[in-house]
Amino acid sequence: MSFWRITIMKNRLEELRKNAGLTQDMLAEELEVSRQTIGSLENGRYNPSILLAFKLAHFFGVTVEDIFLYGEDNSNAIK
Repeated sequence: MSFWRITIMKNRLEELRKNAGLTQDMLAEELEVSRQTIGSLENGRYNPSILLAFKLAHFFGVTVEDIFLYGEDNSNAIK
């Protein structure tokens, strides 16, 4: 029996931003995106483009995988 899996992408962006002493506005300005983009990323309402994911990783000096945590949630799988 096959079923669809729901893909979950969580991230550590808010944690990294706050540890760096940055507001959403400050980070948005550094990355040339809107503050709403940063807020949406932090709240999991938006997945970044690959370019933005790499810009974030470079800015914080970490890997993309250090920021974005990929996984699957089978609790609501469609069978």
